[in-house]
Amino acid sequence: MICHSIRFTLKPEVTPDEKAELVAKMRELFDAIPAVKSRVVGPDFGGKYEYGAVLVIEDINGYSDYMNHPAHLELDRLGLPFVDEFMSSDITDDPDPEIGAKIAEVHRIRFENVPDIADLISGLASYTGSAAPGPHGS
Repeated sequence: MICHSIRFTLKPEVTPDEKAELVAKMRELFDAIPAVKSRVVGPDFGGKYEYGAVLVIEDINGYSDYMNHPAHLELDRLGLPFVDEFMSSDITDDPDPEIGAKIAEVHRIRFENVPDIADLISGLASYTGSAAPGPHGS
């Protein structure tokens, strides 16, 4: 299993109604992705982030399906313009010693094949995560 986690803050000008709509849309679109076996989406407590999500995905093939699913791309295009700071991470019990590199490769290929998403992420105030594009890359 791979538990994909995202945490983010929204831009100061985002209204409470827009925040509620964004969280509802996240739930709707994550539910449309068959590779997502379960998910939690909502407020984030105990840190600097306002909201977050944890998605349970069976394996690296499902992870790739999730990352490239049209509903995920739609969510990125709708939501990232409202985001200020963003981080993603993955926790897995997959015994493959190369799983971290495989996850980073899924992100790298996605950013290469979907440049408008890479541009949206590059424009965030801060981003940490696998294969970060643009100014957030290492």
